[in-house]
Amino acid sequence: MNLDRDLSVSYVIAAHNSAVVIARTLADVEQRLAGRQSEIIVVENGSTDDTYDVLERCAKDWESVDTALRIVVSEKGLGHAWRTGIAISAGDIVVLTADDLPFGFDDLDASEHRVLEHCPVLIGSKAHKDSVIHRGAVRQTASRGYQLLRRIVLGIRTGDPQGTYVLHGPWARSVNHTLCEPGFLMSTELAYAAESCGLVPFEVPVRLRRPAAEARSRVGIADAWVIGRGLWRLRRRRAELAAAGAAAAVVGAAATANSAGTGTGTGTGTANSAATANSAATSGSVGLPTRGPGQEIGYGVVA
Repeated sequence: MNLDRDLSVSYVIAAHNSAVVIARTLADVEQRLAGRQSEIIVVENGSTDDTYDVLERCAKDWESVDTALRIVVSEKGLGHAWRTGIAISAGDIVVLTADDLPFGFDDLDASEHRVLEHCPVLIGSKAHKDSVIHRGAVRQTASRGYQLLRRIVLGIRTGDPQGTYVLHGPWARSVNHTLCEPGFLMSTELAYAAESCGLVPFEVPVRLRRPAAEARSRVGIADAWVIGRGLWRLRRRRAELAAAGAAAAVVGAAATANSAGTGTGTGTGTANSAATANSAATSGSVGLPTRGPGQEIGYGVVA
């Protein structure tokens, strides 16, 4: 598959200790994207189980005509994983999600009724009044506490910046250069960059799937101090993030205008430059490069 042509969707999946669920997730995403020129980017980050081996087998067996499977390795952490995926993405739309697809495809489905060029940040939000979320009292209390802390420190109005994201591709790739949070606060950083430049993330209702609802949270009480320090760190970077978000909006508008003039996808130019910059991906290449711990290693494409 030639990654220099226009892609509809780049599905970025952060995979950490995901051996049990990742093969099923890839099959589900492939089925959902069938008929669309798209790519699935799986970013393995610091797993201690056999996630990488499972991904290697999936890559070798990949047969999709429409959807490329791309595998990369990053340092451990959600932020490292999502930034790596965004950087090499080529889609008009970039979806950021977890290895177990916690909301299925509610977020992507909702985005198809929105114009992301005008509202480049859509969030699958557990805080939406119509979301169906079944979680224990302790976890719900912790979430409300974190929401209040965000509101106090950052003044952020987004109800759930810790949700899944559907982004306008050119905007995401442009703002990505300024994002630097290594862990789960990267999602808050992303929403804060949007809000700080006047963009309002659009939150959509989601239904938490049973396996995800029963999964143990990867953020514990012991992380409260880390969260607090991280929020203050973001607050000090408000001007920088606002400038990056605004500049990204200009890039997104230019990409949209260019596509309107040429009849191509909205990711033209920005998307193609991202793909070209990563020349390790070539049409018809198969398999994965040798794993390098703690660093990006490039990616393999199966077509």
